[in-house]
Amino acid sequence: MIEMGLVQMLQSGTGHSASLRMEVTLFFPLLLLICSHSTAQPQPESDNDLTPVGDNQTRQPANVSLATSTCPQDIHAVLREMSGLLGEQRVELRHLQQENDAQAAKLRELEKLQRELGKLSQQVKEQAGELTAIKAGTNVTEHQVEALRRDTEVKRVAFTAALASDRTTIGPFNTDTNLVFRQVITNIGNAYNPNTGSFTAPVKGVYHFELHIAAHGHPSYPSSAWLVRNGHVICIAYEHQPSYFGSSANGVTLLLEVGDVLFLRLQTNARVFDNEHNHSTFSGHLLFTM
Repeated sequence: MIEMGLVQMLQSGTGHSASLRMEVTLFFPLLLLICSHSTAQPQPESDNDLTPVGDNQTRQPANVSLATSTCPQDIHAVLREMSGLLGEQRVELRHLQQENDAQAAKLRELEKLQRELGKLSQQVKEQAGELTAIKAGTNVTEHQVEALRRDTEVKRVAFTAALASDRTTIGPFNTDTNLVFRQVITNIGNAYNPNTGSFTAPVKGVYHFELHIAAHGHPSYPSSAWLVRNGHVICIAYEHQPSYFGSSANGVTLLLEVGDVLFLRLQTNARVFDNEHNHSTFSGHLLFTM
């Protein structure tokens, strides 16, 4: 009966805690020991072990009192030993439980840190995307600013150049000769080249040009110069007097394409004069773009 109850208790304790199973496991040998003592049969006794007490009395085994006195002592010793082991197991179980709780707390903390790290990583990715977009927008803005700056600089086109800075007479020649106005007074936009005497249109637009030609009078040689665009004569400044100092001028407004070239050409057998007072000049400026 005791063994069946023990088995039932073990079966019912399957879902209990580890401490209950440990106590039952430790207590199982003790129950077996008790059962073995309680069910043990006394050994047959020899005639020598019987003690006569009288004719009408039965003989008693001599070792009954010895067995009766020894068994409880063994059981108490086993109980004390099992109780000590059980106490040690309980202490160790508490320590293990505390360690388990500490490990669980650390695990929860690590999981929390991992979640926070994931959030930070996502924020870094988002910020990197925003930074890339900002850089792209900055590059576009820089390009736009540069384009506006170039466009503004291009729209500012104006120049004036004189023929010479000291007393100089050019001509007459037996052929048409290009004039180079080397004394630059103004050259905004750098569209005029003082080395060749030509103006190159930087943008499509409407331009205005003026030419002033001066010379001392001579019976045989006039003062005359043509304004030429891309090899074609546009207008002329002409003056001829036999004596004294004379000058002539002309002006024109033109629609130019990008790259159109304009310059002044001295007419055959004509003369032109200049000095530090800039009598002979070539000027032009952009009115508006098209």
